[in-house]
This record gives sequence, structure tokens and C-alpha cells, in this order.
Amino acid sequence: MKKLEKKCRNKKTFQHVLQIGFQGISRFKQLPARQTMVRWIQGALSTDATMTVRFVEEEEGRQLNAQYRGKDYATNVLTFDYAHEPVIADLVICVPVLVRESEQQNKTFKEHLAHLLVHGTLHAQGYDHMDDEEATEMEQEETYVLTALGFEVPYPDRDYKLSK
Repeated sequence: MKKLEKKCRNKKTFQHVLQIGFQGISRFKQLPARQTMVRWIQGALSTDATMTVRFVEEEEGRQLNAQYRGKDYATNVLTFDYAHEPVIADLVICVPVLVRESEQQNKTFKEHLAHLLVHGTLHAQGYDHMDDEEATEMEQEETYVLTALGFEVPYPDRDYKLSK
């Protein structure tokens, strides 16, 4: 993971090639423009990528989470990572969960969506949060990427660096 982190921290010198498709956008009018979401995803990439981002309703989100994670509830983002370098991945965003969580966390829809897209993109590159050390590393990278994109610190209760 440290090698990956180092690559992410040097990513501002060039832009990685991103081939991306979006599914379900027309069902959710509150979603920002595609190029806005692409910019957020590119901000978290450390390598070239081929990705699909699918926006789903709660029932489909629950079905996917039950089928692939054995958890019978809709979660905010699912990442299906097939390769890390270059990244080949699918992200599934459950919009009703995103809306609820943004309200509960006093965030705008846009802020929380950016966070989930960055979070899912980092998962697609091998980041995880199964233990405290991994969680700290992933949250630090999320903090760096999101603040570099102009968003507020996602974890204000933690003392993460805002620059690299």
C-alpha cells in the first residue's frame, strides 16, 4: 500500500487516462454534470483506469450488497475492483442512501457524492479500511484528495494533513 500511496502523492505531475461510463444518470436529476464527477474521480487516481459508475435505487443497492457482501441492506457505495494497475472497476452509488447520509451528516449532496466517488476510486486502487491502520491511511488520502478538489475536510475530528 505504501508504494501506491507514494504514487498518489505524485499524481499532480500528469493526468491519467480515464475511460468512464455512467449508468442511471437520467433517473437522478440532482446529479452534477458528468465532467464534474470525472474530475473528482481523476483527483483520486494514481494510474490509468477504465471504470463504470452506476447510480441505483435502494432496492437494487440492497440486492447487490446482499449478493456480493452478504449484507441485506443498501449501502452508499460498492466497489467492484477487477484490476489495480491499470484500474478496472465498477462503482455502484445508491442515491437514496447518499441523500439520507448527506442530510444526517449535514453535508450537501454534492459534497457527499464527491466523497463517495473518491472513496470508491481509492478502493478500486487497493485501499481498504478493514483495520485501524488501513482506515487511517485511506482517510488521509481521502482528506488530501477532497481538500485538493476544494471540499471541506471530510473528517474534521481527525488531524490529517491537508497537503503532501
